[in-house]
Amino acid sequence: MKVVVIDYNAGNIQSVAFALERLGVQAIISRNPEIIQSADKVIFPGVGEAGTTLRFLKNHLLDRVIKNLRQPVLGICLGMQLLCSHSEEADTECLGIIPQKVLKFRPAETGQKVPHMGWNQIQNLQDEIFSPELENEFVYFVHSYHVEIGECTTATTDYILPFSSGVQKDNFFATQFHPEKSGSVGELILQNFLGMVNK
Repeated sequence: MKVVVIDYNAGNIQSVAFALERLGVQAIISRNPEIIQSADKVIFPGVGEAGTTLRFLKNHLLDRVIKNLRQPVLGICLGMQLLCSHSEEADTECLGIIPQKVLKFRPAETGQKVPHMGWNQIQNLQDEIFSPELENEFVYFVHSYHVEIGECTTATTDYILPFSSGVQKDNFFATQFHPEKSGSVGELILQNFLGMVNK
């Protein structure tokens, strides 16, 4: 199985590759369109700022490549947000694959801190990367912006307000949390994604 991690200077690329290694998969890290398109599975990771990252993707024509992928794609953190329609971060028009918006966390009370950082629960699980036994399990988050709940939401988490911790549309799956940093729960989610049959 050929697994490609899209390389666009995101901070968590190596940790994703190491997590895949632990599952027995040697991923290819690449920004070459032909290599990405030839993959059986594609992982779109991300740590960074939406506007800067989208400009990088466009400059390397990766925005078009990602939109046209037909194999299973897994977006992580910023990768999930960039699949959406628009982000309040730097007023960014995103890739438009997931028809939901990315909004800034706005604490309603003192003591609510942004970014949302640390372990929190995933609930209302609905797609095939989430095994039923993962309901209410804890995973690791680091983010200041969140995806609103909408038609493509496949998991929710509560912090300041309920938000989408998972989304899915067609062959695109994504998590707001970092499966590569979420211990055995994250490993199972990655395993479920890798085990998908291309449709």
